[in-house]
Amino acid sequence: MHKTMLSLAVLAALPLAAQQQQGADHDPTTKVVGTGVYPSGWSLRFDDPRAGREAPKPVDVNFVTMGTGYHVTSGPAAIYFNAKDVASGTFTAEAKFGQRKPSGHEAYGVFVGGSNLQSPEQQYLYLVIRPHDGGFYVAHRAGSEVHAISPWSVNAAVNKQDSSGRASNAVAIQVAADSVHMLVNGQRVKSFAKSEMHGFNTDGQAGIRVNHNLDVHVSSFEIKK
Repeated sequence: MHKTMLSLAVLAALPLAAQQQQGADHDPTTKVVGTGVYPSGWSLRFDDPRAGREAPKPVDVNFVTMGTGYHVTSGPAAIYFNAKDVASGTFTAEAKFGQRKPSGHEAYGVFVGGSNLQSPEQQYLYLVIRPHDGGFYVAHRAGSEVHAISPWSVNAAVNKQDSSGRASNAVAIQVAADSVHMLVNGQRVKSFAKSEMHGFNTDGQAGIRVNHNLDVHVSSFEIKK
């Protein structure tokens, strides 16, 4: 008991940046060497680096055209988007993912309502899944803050990864006139009335989100009206 209390006291005395660095050391980002050249029309926005870490560089992910889709090997966590994929009003933004290796606790999915994505005032709403355990999560990113709208929950709609770490899932956000629906493989896993979203605008840039240390194929990304 005495040792436990002492450990907690030492941790509490550490500066916040040092505590964050300790957490980061337990979840290091895999080194990926890309070309720094992305498919035509596509851009990335990396998550802001943790305290004490260098800002990610374009070559830190490998994002390439593969067949009729795209392949992402990360590297740091990021959102991926094409300037042509801007949506407003009622629409559905959907991506079909093929996970190639075990995902651990990491996740991927889609986002909508993106604005100021290359500035400190970035905004977007996202739905991501975690095939490791069949979980899904909904959040709003505002600048450097992430507001969980629906915390991690396991849902049978999410296809779990198999023994080799592979999984296939379609992830979509459907925006209706007065509500927003989160779908996995065509099934609603969560719905919100727009009045519950505290004024957040779903109009804007749409795209995909891929957390760090993942190997996923995106067979398609589309906006349906």
